[in-house]
Amino acid sequence: MLLVERGKEPLKGYWSLPGGLVETGERLESAVCREVLEETGLVVRAAYLAEIFERIMHDGAGRVEYHYVLADYVCKVVSGDMQASDDASRVDWFRVDQLEGLLLTEGTGDVIRKVFAGRE
Repeated sequence: MLLVERGKEPLKGYWSLPGGLVETGERLESAVCREVLEETGLVVRAAYLAEIFERIMHDGAGRVEYHYVLADYVCKVVSGDMQASDDASRVDWFRVDQLEGLLLTEGTGDVIRKVFAGRE
């Protein structure tokens, strides 16, 4: 699977699936393809929705600081040259057996394992 190392806060230094904000009026599939291109240099086609995940992050005082709803898609690479850009500091391909050694954002390992378990 393709992962990016976050180059900015929140969660700078953590590895996650490529993605970001949906622009007003933008379809989810289009946002996924745009964000992957911006972060990795790869042109992808969204194949199917794999998971919807909600992440609520609190600050030091316990107040909600960030609230994200993440829609994770399985995609097919169409073209492009892989290189980290936008808010990603690194980008790379990983096998499922390499997840244990990575600093992953919450839920990332679970959704990847779910997708690969469904392919067996």
